[in-house]
Amino acid sequence: MTETPLHRRDATQIAADIREGRTTAVEALEIMQDRVERLNPQINAVIAHDFEGAKVAAEGLDKLLDRGYCLGPFHGVPMTVKESYNVTGFQTTWGDPAMKGNMADADAVVVERIKRAGANVFGKTNVPLNLTDWQSYNDVYGGTGNPWDPTRTPGGSSGGSAAALAAGLSALEFGSDIGASVRNPAHYCGVFGHKPTYGIVPKRGHWKKPSNAPGDVAVCGPLARSARDLEAALLAVAGDDPIYGAGWTLNLPKPEKDDLGDFKVALMLGSPVTETEAEYQDALRDLAEKLRAEGATVDERDPFEVDWEEYHLDYFRLFRPVTHARLPADAYQWFRDEVAKLSDDDDSYFAMNARAGTISYYDWAAADQRRYGYRDKWNAFFQDYDLLLCPQAASAAFPRNEDQPREIREIEINGHKVPYNDQLFWAGISGAVYLPGTAAPIGLGAQSNLPLSVQIIGPYLGDLTTIRFAQLIEESFGGALCPPGYE
Repeated sequence: MTETPLHRRDATQIAADIREGRTTAVEALEIMQDRVERLNPQINAVIAHDFEGAKVAAEGLDKLLDRGYCLGPFHGVPMTVKESYNVTGFQTTWGDPAMKGNMADADAVVVERIKRAGANVFGKTNVPLNLTDWQSYNDVYGGTGNPWDPTRTPGGSSGGSAAALAAGLSALEFGSDIGASVRNPAHYCGVFGHKPTYGIVPKRGHWKKPSNAPGDVAVCGPLARSARDLEAALLAVAGDDPIYGAGWTLNLPKPEKDDLGDFKVALMLGSPVTETEAEYQDALRDLAEKLRAEGATVDERDPFEVDWEEYHLDYFRLFRPVTHARLPADAYQWFRDEVAKLSDDDDSYFAMNARAGTISYYDWAAADQRRYGYRDKWNAFFQDYDLLLCPQAASAAFPRNEDQPREIREIEINGHKVPYNDQLFWAGISGAVYLPGTAAPIGLGAQSNLPLSVQIIGPYLGDLTTIRFAQLIEESFGGALCPPGYE
């Protein structure tokens, strides 16, 4: 049996190899450095690195281990993080040329905590401008390609994160997610991603200046080559904000079930908001049959009766003010002026986006009130079902389109063109209501031969259950996928 090379192992295994003397933190870093130097130019996923500094850190980690000290579950593991995190010694731009030279003088809380768990952060990965696209390109670092096919998107906004993991350029990653920005790239690149329950991972140090407010809906979450890495990484960083979390303690419930056959899940394949590619629906139905063969109960149904189009609009009303608040004052005013010109019957993506981004507090509060009604419906659903399984996007990774404005882009689904942005429905179904969602690979599309994943949605604070279900799928049917040429 051929031994799995280090760059294809998950972070948990690399850490075990280092602890048990089969390799060292320095050797692991050197393998990643070699791969970044040789292979990264093909996809431009890792856009900044400090291998000299990382080698000093690796030498220190090896010395600690020699003395009998292990910092944590990722001791010596070489990893990268999304460009939008503050990392000491690196600039943080969010892909915005106006932010070039913005050097971080302290680590984001997530970065600080993953380092405390022993990880060696050697670089940063690419993002779209202001983290607002399902592609990852900007005028600071250029564009990132999918390692399965560089002409296709790796996703966004954590596109560089997923591409680096899939290509074996990094052992672990942290991204962020307000519009499936962790889950969507994981889906397109064939790795694992987890969007935590809102509020359980501090966002301090992951915000664009001058803001220091955490923002609604948005979360920080891990990407990895295994589900067990997701769990270990989440537990390493989750907890109170060091300033505003005083007095509370996070206690995530442990999974109550540990066998696929014990689960009762619902499978939702489509919605009136977005069309889903037939090969993707077939792959999800095939997963359902495999689960049934393991003894699981799988019911093909929506979680509850609701106006999904209004639900989707409320998601926009809740998260678009967060992204528009990052705009310069003149750009925000431009959107307000454009909204005043819109006709009442204009339901284009631009109109929906502009109205939602400049919403009044009165209307936002009404959407927030409806959100809590939706949360009650979800709570009732999870009294009868353990999880909801559904798509993560409309299809496998689509061809890159970095020339057209996002508002008018289209993608091909089932042989015809559909609006690019409709598939945000699958981001908001859990995001709008603060629920955890895990993206787990389920194989390659029968026609596209590109990665597909299932989105696993669980109850509030049910993070460890969604991740455990992903791990059971991984153990039974296969896990992260390796793109040709990156073996």
